[in-house]
Parts: sequence; C-alpha cells; structure tokens
Amino acid sequence: MTHMLNKSYETNDCGFTLMEVLITIVLLTVGLLGMAALTTGIIKGNKQSSRLTTATTLAQDKIEDVRRLGYSNMPSADIETTEDYNTITDYPLFKRATSTDADSPGTYMKTITITVYWDSDSHSVSLQTILSG
Repeated sequence: MTHMLNKSYETNDCGFTLMEVLITIVLLTVGLLGMAALTTGIIKGNKQSSRLTTATTLAQDKIEDVRRLGYSNMPSADIETTEDYNTITDYPLFKRATSTDADSPGTYMKTITITVYWDSDSHSVSLQTILSG
C-alpha cells in the first residue's frame, strides 16, 4: 500500500510552467520588435540610396549633354537655368539646376555646375565640369 501512496505524490516534470511560457513570449516579442525596427531602417536606407543614385545619374547625363554642346554653345555670361520638379521626363521627384560661370577658373574657360535636388530640396548632388574655348 505504501508503494501506491508514493506513486500518487510523485511530481509531474513534463511540460512548461506558465511563468516559463510568459518569459519566452516576452523575449520573442522583444526580439521580433527589434527585427521590425531594423527592417524599417534598412528600407529607408535603400530608398535614400536609390534616390542618391538616380540624382547622380541625372547630373551625369546633364554633364554629358554640356560636354557634347561644347564651350561655344554654352552661355557666355554667368547664368543658372532650372528644370523644376515634374519637368524632367520620367523623374518627377527631382529638380536639376545648371549653373554657368563664365571666365572661371580663367579666361576662355567656363565652369558648369549641375545640381540635382530631391525631397523638396533637402538633399542634393552636384557635379562640375570645365569647358575651354
């Protein structure tokens, strides 16, 4: 009979306690929230990188146009022209300004600066070239 009594008082070590389950859920939640924040940061970084690449390409394209036109076809006075937002074909989020600085850095030379803006002018990329005549 004592053998049967001992058996009924044995502890059951199978499974998890409620406290263990709650601690596991809290740890998983903290880890998953951290991963969500990291993912959001990566998405924002990729968006910014993509816009920077596009702006640099737009500036480089304009620099190539300026070089193709040559010294004599560029304005002879200091002037700035702007292609405003929604005016660059296929790139409505960007604005491009072309600045001509005549006789700089010397006589018969023109410094052309191309600046591409995005995010309401809060970000920009500038490239320069010098033409001589």
